[in-house]
Amino acid sequence: MIEADADRVGKVGFAAWAANPVLNDFGSDMPDRVRSAFRDFADTGSRVILVAESDGEIVGWTARDGEADYVSDLWVDPDHQGRGAGRALLEHVFSVMRREGIERARIATHARNTAAIRLYERCGFVLVWRGLERSEAMQMDVEKVHLEKAL
Repeated sequence: MIEADADRVGKVGFAAWAANPVLNDFGSDMPDRVRSAFRDFADTGSRVILVAESDGEIVGWTARDGEADYVSDLWVDPDHQGRGAGRALLEHVFSVMRREGIERARIATHARNTAAIRLYERCGFVLVWRGLERSEAMQMDVEKVHLEKAL
């Protein structure tokens, strides 16, 4: 990602979040908090964000923010979901991690985000933990799952 992409990256992340009823059923003020969190992360996260483009338009992105083996974000514009962008982003991240000598990848999501969990499992992740965890973007505890994949 380059700095000029920050606005579109934030919009894609929020659109993907807002389109998922599992992720946006936490109160009327939640969308404003999450929109702001996406915008702030995109403004400061260019060093860790990788984007997927279709016809020159950003349609998805992933980030590795935190531990080197942790995929902190994967968001695909709702109009482009199911077309391979999420898988392509993950496969690219896996290749980068392998080049860095990382032997496993970790990822987490809301426990009821079944579409994401299915994608992660199709990409080789296995469930290793389920429980309550703090979401900084949402400023509350949510039920999450953690998954891991050997690289």
